[in-house]
Parts: sequence; structure tokens; C-alpha cells
Amino acid sequence: MTLTTNTKPTLETLARLYIYGEPAEVSDDTKTEFCNWILEQFQQLPFAVQADYTMHYDSAEEMFEDITKEHLWVSMEEYGSEFYSNIFCGFALLAVHDYDHYKSQSHFTLEGENKAYKMMANRAPSLAIQKILYSEFVLKSAAHLYLGKRPDLKIVFP
Repeated sequence: MTLTTNTKPTLETLARLYIYGEPAEVSDDTKTEFCNWILEQFQQLPFAVQADYTMHYDSAEEMFEDITKEHLWVSMEEYGSEFYSNIFCGFALLAVHDYDHYKSQSHFTLEGENKAYKMMANRAPSLAIQKILYSEFVLKSAAHLYLGKRPDLKIVFP
């Protein structure tokens, strides 16, 4: 008889992978592929997206309400990473991710971030892009929830 356990990583485990992980080395070609793909996804959004450095949603419901009105605020502060070859890429990434929250009706919890991540990862053109998305949305979110504040911005591949 074989005993099998199916355990999910804990919030703390995922957070520590992000917090203590070394920044990943990602090729310029992969960064370009990533940003090009995100910009294609962004162009398909069915609503207006507006940037702001201070605006952020306190709840998913608040964001969902705006999306039903065909509008979304995106904080430039949240994803202003040096990782992206194009400054607009981080902004577009967050808008696309927020729409995945809306489509999956997932909240700003670790489970909700994972659900929205999976929607986007299923459309990703490569494993390398899926890994970047996992770092951005699951690991970084776990670190944010664990620390109670935004962690340092980086991409990690545990």
C-alpha cells in the first residue's frame, strides 16, 4: 500500500520562496517575447484602462464593479519593475491579470491570485512565460500577504 499526500504549499512557504529567492536570469529574447505577448493580450481587453500612481482597489468587488462599467484603474506603482523591456508592459500585465480576476470571479487572496494566474498561464505561449507569471502573481502575492506590505520587486524561479 502506498500512502500519497496531496498538500498545497502554504502561504509562508510561497512567500519565503519569493522573499529569499535570488532574482532569476531571464534572457532578453524571453523578456521581449513576454512583453509582446502581454501587449497582444492587453489589446484584446474589452474596456478602457486608466493609469494612476496612487489608485488601487481595496476589494475585488470594487474592481469588478468598474469592469462591468467598462473601465479599470491600474496602479503604475504596483508593477513598475526594471524587469520589463517596455515600461508599459508592467501596466498592461496588471490590467490583463485583473481581467482574469474578473472572468474567474477570484478575490485578492492567495487562492484568488492562483486562480487568476492559471487562467493567464493557460494562454501563455511558453513555459518560460508561465514561470514569470507564477513569480509575478502567486509568489509575489504570497510575499505581500505574508509581509503585510509590498515586497521588493523581482522575478524568481524557485
